[in-house]
Amino acid sequence: MKAWVGVTDADWIAQLRAQGEFLEQANFWNPGGTQAFGAVEPGEPFLFKTKKAFGNALVGAATFDAFVFLPVWETWELFGASNGVSTLAGFVDRVSRLRRGSPTTLQSQIGCTLLRDVTFFSVHLGISDDFPENAVRGKRYDLDELPGEHPVLRAATAYSLATFDLLESVVPWELRGPMFGQARLMPPRLGQQAFKAVVASNYRHRCAVTSDKVRPVLEAAHIRPVADGGQHRSDNGLLLRSDMHTLFDRGYIGVDPKYRLVVSPRLREEFGNGDFLYARQGEVISLPERRADRPARDFLEWHLDSVFKVSA
Repeated sequence: MKAWVGVTDADWIAQLRAQGEFLEQANFWNPGGTQAFGAVEPGEPFLFKTKKAFGNALVGAATFDAFVFLPVWETWELFGASNGVSTLAGFVDRVSRLRRGSPTTLQSQIGCTLLRDVTFFSVHLGISDDFPENAVRGKRYDLDELPGEHPVLRAATAYSLATFDLLESVVPWELRGPMFGQARLMPPRLGQQAFKAVVASNYRHRCAVTSDKVRPVLEAAHIRPVADGGQHRSDNGLLLRSDMHTLFDRGYIGVDPKYRLVVSPRLREEFGNGDFLYARQGEVISLPERRADRPARDFLEWHLDSVFKVSA
């Protein structure tokens, strides 16, 4: 099991902490927009360390969800104050200052490390001497190889046990259990906003049915809604234009297990149109590159059995 210790500044921590001791999501963003993050796997712990000038201590933890590149406007639309900044104008200004003079607009791309189940410790732990002073982004640790008194292991253990007020008395344990997940046979659960960002990235910001790429009208659709037993998982998502999303949710279109578009006869029976979609019936929709991110058969079959409208 790996863990990442990310270096952040006091402002980011203060803005998030002001929202509460436990947050569903946060975006640990970087201004460059070119360097991806892949030091740990989804579901592994992500710890926060303040810079040396602000205490040089472990102050909180979260679970890593995913990494995506997004323009500033979409980053704000998805995560808002969970970016660690209170206003959009302040967000643009913060990105601009960190880019050191490089022009920043709402279309500027930044890197987004998406986190969930974020908490802040009531007792800060000083980082150990093995953390390099010149590390700008952070450092990865193998938790299985750390001694029991190591602050990173103690912080990760406290996070996993949800004993944030008892850091001084935590007894370290081997982090091999289901809290952090063992070998996964399915994509891990994502936070709600991370689900939207990941699905959009997986489909290369194009509608799976129409290939439209006007980003403001694209929506991450759940194949099986959370209210009906679905989850925020990449293989339970489709990126659809807003009107296609509506038709999908109402059962007028669907996708079969071979990823072919199916169109309900009820669309023509009830509304007398839909020629554009009937012409595409049977075509394979656009799909993510990774097989693990493509729609799962069980979800597609559930939608066809439970939502798709057959002929009256």
